[in-house]
This record gives sequence, structure tokens and C-alpha cells, in this order.
Amino acid sequence: MTNTPLAKRAVVSRVTQRGGDLLGGDLAIDLGTANTLVYARGRGIMLNEPSVVAVDTSSNDVVAVGAEAKRMIGRTPDHIRVVRPLQDGVIADYDVTSEMLRYFVRKVLRRRGAFTGPRIVVCVPSGITGVEQRAVSEAAYAAGARKVHIISEPMAAAIGAGLPVNQPSGSMVVDIGGGTTEVAILALGGIVAATSVRVAGDALDLAIVDHVRAEFSLLVGERTAEELKISVGSAFPTSGPKSAEIRGRDVGTGLPRNVTISGDALRKAMDGPLARIVAAVRATLDRCPPELAGDLVTRGIVLTGGGALLRGIDARLQHELGVPVLVADRPLDSVVLGSATVVEHFEALQKVVVDGHRR
Repeated sequence: MTNTPLAKRAVVSRVTQRGGDLLGGDLAIDLGTANTLVYARGRGIMLNEPSVVAVDTSSNDVVAVGAEAKRMIGRTPDHIRVVRPLQDGVIADYDVTSEMLRYFVRKVLRRRGAFTGPRIVVCVPSGITGVEQRAVSEAAYAAGARKVHIISEPMAAAIGAGLPVNQPSGSMVVDIGGGTTEVAILALGGIVAATSVRVAGDALDLAIVDHVRAEFSLLVGERTAEELKISVGSAFPTSGPKSAEIRGRDVGTGLPRNVTISGDALRKAMDGPLARIVAAVRATLDRCPPELAGDLVTRGIVLTGGGALLRGIDARLQHELGVPVLVADRPLDSVVLGSATVVEHFEALQKVVVDGHRR
């Protein structure tokens, strides 16, 4: 989208990385199902690691966090459990999430020395419940925050993609993450219409796992499925790679076996989750006020999140909805960059966040 007018507005997402102190230690955190990104005020994105924790079940101690923990998946003894404490965009294991956040916050601020605690802006799905939102706030406070502010993921994604969310004209963003897909129409600093569905990258991976088992009687892991999705998968017919060879365990014999799977087969395997994502976008468009509909036809829909990198996802949405669809310049970073913009310009953008109150 670098040659579109939208790219000119994306300057707001390119937050200046100044040197010097952390200016109070303010942080922006994209607490994602698959990855957690942390932005430190004045220093830029300081951390991007998998949201994975390894726990010793015999002592309940945390053994590893982030990339180190992810490398342990499928390779641990019985007393080590590797978990993803966030499921479908929300906290599934509060204690483990708190430990993970504390580790990430301390890792970012380790060179600062003594500090009173950072102010943290953290993202949550738009469809989150009050109880789930409070769990996120409490996890951030447990990590050492002195003050927590909550911002919805579609709002952060729109700001990070450079959309003019404070203007009266309408903007639309579709953030396809690991656990949830967030769809929102925004104007005047608020969300006009939104849909949050717990179908995203993880659901696509599971669909591939199920297809390979049903079609080839072969067991493969989610990591293999993700690699297939990235290398061969597509949401719409494209000119990408046509097939890939995979190795798994035969259901009948239990022995390793190789098979070749085509890109067309993968696309059909992912069709169910993709259709639900398209339906969520269509449902949100159906609730768009007529005054803003013309803006969306002119400006188009902007895709963010890791799912925006799936080949042909923009073409499929445009084909089925009849509205221009663009992919953000930095789809993986859009949410944390939007949160970072709030951190850097808190007074100007204060109305897009809510306070995360403590119990």
C-alpha cells in the first residue's frame, strides 16, 4: 500500500525513536495470543516474543518464557509443561500470564535500574467481557505497572496503520491475529460498529491439522500446520507455490511418513474459518451508517495482524464484499504501534483508552 494515499497518513505509526531515558517508563503492550510486543516510550519496539511459558509442574516454577519456551514445544520431559496462557485473545491462565508479563516488563526495563513502575497501555479484543478486561488489568498491575490503560485492539490497529480515527470520516480495519479477528468501523475517535470473532490464525492452523489427518491419515503438529500455511497456503487463487512436502506420524502404524499436499487443498481446508472471517466483515459493514459507507468505498478496508500476510486474503475480501481492501505497511506491528502512538501522545489521544481499575 506504499503507493496509495493511505501511506501518507501512516506517518503517525512511525513513532520517533528518541534516545535518552524512558520518560517515566511508559510502555505499550500488544498482549497477543501468539506473540507479545512491548514498546518503550522514546525507544521503540523493544520486545517481540511468543506468548509461551514453560512451567515445571513438580514445583510450579516458571522454567522459560517467550522464544526460549517456544523452542521447548514437543521436546520436554513429563514434568515440564509448555503453555500458551492466552487463548482466543483473552487470559486463560491468570497466574502464568502475570509471570509472563512480569518477565517481559523487567526484560525491557532491566537497564533502567530502580523505577516506580511504568504506566502501561495494553490492548484487548473489542468483544472482551468486563471480567476478562479486569483480568488483563490485574495481570499488568501484577507485572509492576503504576497505572494501566486499556485500548481496544481495532482502535490500536487503526491508529498504527495510519488511519485518521479522530476525523469525522469513516475508516475500517480488520485485525486478524492469532486468536481473534477484530473488525471495526471508526470515526471521531470512537468505534461506530465492531465485530469480534474468536476465529483467526490458530483456527486456520487447526483446520490444516484436521484436513491432513482426515485426508492422509497423518498426524502433524500446529507448528507444521503454520509452516504450511505460510509457505503454500492462500485464501484466494494466487501464483504462489503449488505444493509442499510434509512429514508426520501415520495414524495406523505410528511410523513417520511423508506426503505432498497442494496449495489448492490447503485453501479448501481453511475455507471454513476464512468464511467466518468474511462473514464478520460483512456483518460489520451491514451496521455501517449510510453517512460513512461512501468513505469506506473511497478509502477501503485496511488489513492488519499476522493473518493479513496470508496470500490472497485481501483479494478474497475484495472479491466477496466489493470494497477495496489494502494491507497495512507493517501488519504485524500495527497494534503495538497504535498503542505506542497513544503512549507518545497521551493527552491528545486519551479519549481512545479507558482506565484499567484495580480491585
